[in-house]
Amino acid sequence: MFSKACEYAIKATIYIAQKSHQGGRVNVKEVAKSVNAPEAFTAKILQQLCRENILASIRGKQGGFTFDIERQKEIKIYDVVRLIDGDGIFTNCGLGLHKCSSENPCPVHDDFKPVRDNLIAMTQKYSFYDLALRTENGLAWLK
Repeated sequence: MFSKACEYAIKATIYIAQKSHQGGRVNVKEVAKSVNAPEAFTAKILQQLCRENILASIRGKQGGFTFDIERQKEIKIYDVVRLIDGDGIFTNCGLGLHKCSSENPCPVHDDFKPVRDNLIAMTQKYSFYDLALRTENGLAWLK
């Protein structure tokens, strides 16, 4: 459903949120390993998340990536999906038609619209704080 880049971004952001709860910072290598992603690809994704002020990066020997707890409570899965993949998954036609709408529906429009609406609701429901707590408490995992 989401691109590989988006999947890696979501998992990496959850992992960094988790480590930030514990007061730690993580480097690219550790993040990439924890989410089974290529290191160079992970670095690009993390840079993009930092440019958009979702994550913070601290340079140097004691540096690494962090995710402010208060910011974790504000940022939802939806925000990362829109940043990495754009909003097409939330707005585009289920069959990929350019002119699909309620007035000019594709053959699956009425069935696909609730799926898309549920996806929007789900991605706007969970903050990265919520997701980090779930993984910390063993209710979910990233691998």
